[in-house]
Amino acid sequence: MEIVLLTALGVGGATIIGALIGFAFKNLSHKFSDIVLSFAAGVMLCAAVLGLIVPSLEYGGKYGIIITIAGIFVGAICLNLIDKLVPHLHKMVGEDIEPHKSTNLSKVLLFVTAIAIHNLPEGIAAGVSFGTGNSSQALFIAGGIALQNIPEGMVIIAPMLSAGVSKKKTLVIASITGLIEVVGTLIGYFAVSIASAILPFALAFAGGTMLYVISDEMIPETHAHGSERGATYALLVGFCLMLVCDALLG
Repeated sequence: MEIVLLTALGVGGATIIGALIGFAFKNLSHKFSDIVLSFAAGVMLCAAVLGLIVPSLEYGGKYGIIITIAGIFVGAICLNLIDKLVPHLHKMVGEDIEPHKSTNLSKVLLFVTAIAIHNLPEGIAAGVSFGTGNSSQALFIAGGIALQNIPEGMVIIAPMLSAGVSKKKTLVIASITGLIEVVGTLIGYFAVSIASAILPFALAFAGGTMLYVISDEMIPETHAHGSERGATYALLVGFCLMLVCDALLG
């Protein structure tokens, strides 16, 4: 349990580390933001496939392929439904901003909300992976998620500051997105501990949510500002880096 708790804190804390780096480098260009976010998407993609979906097939037994496909789609559909129910965060921020900044603030907070939404299944993915009993594999997943949380934390700081959110509230909101992952990790861990029979489905479910986030949120965001080529190669670098890590751990 100790290693799970430490992992949860590490995964969530990576977002805060990224946020602090973001304060130090506030004037990040769209191109740089797109590249680091694409790198994060590549890391996440590899972790989802190798650390969640492939093990789901292995643990699913005779009906592994059916369980895995069902889990992937249920995970994606659940996240799709959550997307439709996300509230705006204007009241939470509580800033008096100039009228011309309102549109920017709305877009920025929706982007931050999207990050917060996918942090929960990311945390669940980290927690569920401990249910396999393979600590190396679980740490591989957690390490990949933590690695991609750093650039995520970085890229949300500058837009929030430029939209009129105070430094203090910007850090608080960034910290909350990290805390959500801690909660998700504990939920995932306890869910598979209580009912180990759901492990194959839970792994695929977590993998499906991550694939959904990559396709629906991260790739469109990184391809929206004219940096598609750099973003594509950054994704490949992130993916291959995780391949190397998996090979070394194996």
